[in-house]
Amino acid sequence: MPLVAMRQLLDEAAKGGYGVGAFNVNNMEQIQAIMEAARETQSPVIIQASRGARAYSQDRFLYHLMIAATEVYPEIPVVLHLDHGNSPATCKSAIEMGFTSVMMDGSLMEDGKTPSSYEYNVRVTREVVAMAHAKGVTVEAEIGCLGGIEDGHGAGGSGMEHLTDPAQAEQFVKDTNCDALAIAIGTSHGAYKFTKKPDGSVLKMDVLIEIHKRLPKTHLVMHGSSSVPKELQDIINQYGGKLKPTWGVPVEEIQLGIRNGVRKINVDTDNRLAITGAIRKVFMESPEKFDPRDYLKPAREAMKKVVMQRMIEFGQAGHAKDFTPIPLAEMAEMYKKELATA
Repeated sequence: MPLVAMRQLLDEAAKGGYGVGAFNVNNMEQIQAIMEAARETQSPVIIQASRGARAYSQDRFLYHLMIAATEVYPEIPVVLHLDHGNSPATCKSAIEMGFTSVMMDGSLMEDGKTPSSYEYNVRVTREVVAMAHAKGVTVEAEIGCLGGIEDGHGAGGSGMEHLTDPAQAEQFVKDTNCDALAIAIGTSHGAYKFTKKPDGSVLKMDVLIEIHKRLPKTHLVMHGSSSVPKELQDIINQYGGKLKPTWGVPVEEIQLGIRNGVRKINVDTDNRLAITGAIRKVFMESPEKFDPRDYLKPAREAMKKVVMQRMIEFGQAGHAKDFTPIPLAEMAEMYKKELATA
């Protein structure tokens, strides 16, 4: 099955009332873990790469690994998504490479750190929407800024400084015609999201619900949504790690979001924790091992288990064969018709 547009996956998820996990990757083992989880749960899947991941793996390696994934797992609909594109040029390069979805994060300036103006965000997002939709490629945008930093991208802070304004989010979608909208509700990139189990004072689900009421047909996206399970933290610390106590986004809060328009949920930290814990365990228990396969195999298996669990919890399990993939050329024609009737 060829790579498919994210718009189709999210449209189907909206029909079915479920969410789709978007899992970040840097290498072959991570892609294999996600695809094995997708096969075992029969889930459609979004695999995403940040600018840092693209630089680390080099674009051509990453793209051909993704093509291999579609060949080895032909029954699974797969999206290749650019996470946190920092400029129209970055998004253009991903589209030309073969990505079927891009995120233009105009909530920050091109340096990926400085909060931008509304006008700047609209201008760069509209530019990407025009070039992407002409190719049938999906566009995710962001309004408001998340806390923390991931792969050098992010505004820092706690996540409470730049929350999304629901009225502004409504206007932004009208101004840009983006396919999906990432919103800031108090979540942060990285492992250290909250210093206690989050409640309404730090995780603003009421903001999300209000945005969904204003934009019932817009696919909402939750970034910084790893749950950071204590058991994964404990494995790392048991085998020599020094993670400080931290809390992520509870799965039940994500499920509340799914019931209120969230169709894409970004998960990265949970998988990093699972991989690191498995590798540390091998190094501590079998210090004589030196073959990378001896620790990368259990690392891949540990990540697969986390991804499978999230696919089931988000509701995407069992939906891989619900639809026939639409070629990007047909998606481009669909966008033309939508624009003509707008």
